[in-house]
Amino acid sequence: MVLTQLQSTATQMRRDIVRMIAEAGSGHPGGSLSCIDVLTALYFGDVLNHDPADPKKADRDYFFLAKGHAAPALYATLAHAGYFPVEELMTLRKLGTRLQGHPDSNQLPGVEVSTGSLGQGLSIAAGTACGLKLQDLPGTVFALLGDGECEEGQVWEAAMFAAHRQLGNLVAIVDHNGLQIDGNITDVCNPEDLSAKFQAFGWDVTTVDGHDLEALIQVLGQAKAAGGTRPHAIIAETVKGKGVSFMENQAGWHGKAPNAEQLKAALSELAGE
Repeated sequence: MVLTQLQSTATQMRRDIVRMIAEAGSGHPGGSLSCIDVLTALYFGDVLNHDPADPKKADRDYFFLAKGHAAPALYATLAHAGYFPVEELMTLRKLGTRLQGHPDSNQLPGVEVSTGSLGQGLSIAAGTACGLKLQDLPGTVFALLGDGECEEGQVWEAAMFAAHRQLGNLVAIVDHNGLQIDGNITDVCNPEDLSAKFQAFGWDVTTVDGHDLEALIQVLGQAKAAGGTRPHAIIAETVKGKGVSFMENQAGWHGKAPNAEQLKAALSELAGE
């Protein structure tokens, strides 16, 4: 896709996110909106080797949504990528739906593993990357973490393991929007400096504007192509609630659905992007 098409796709997926969460009456708009450009770059920017017609193909790349509560972002991405009908997005969190509050790999094609227990995603990704290396198989493993999630100790056990096992086929992306459910990450349990921490654990680290699609495609592609013996961390500087002014940088929109009036305002803003 050309850049204008990518931007249009990201905007449409933001509209889908607020619509499906409003329809469900619950969900997590803030962190879904902040990470949608990362997912756009991966799935539509020719970075991730994937095929909706053959989701389990042997030579694919892997994507793990460690911050599983941002499931609406992943669902919107998979729908627009052709894994299931876009119309199904409006079934989010409803009885009998495949689109549960956290992704369920037993229900939905394109979901590699059920996630949502924060801190576990990077361990799963590291194990997968290690398994690929042991079997001499191609494929890069990408994991998207929340910055609040990086307060979990298991994240750093996985980081230590990945460096020790020289997993150059592993890329961790941190959605660094500075907020979590209870407020600023620096007030709740300060995990900073994330870049210095990953470097100290033996990772190569790049910081990028998490809403600059061109820059995201470049750094993600470079990390994938680099391979080598050091895992790669990308700190994506983002805005929680990006694209909807009254949600931006507001911790209160971590896990709250917009009402009818707020939905109308959000969709109006996103239509004007």
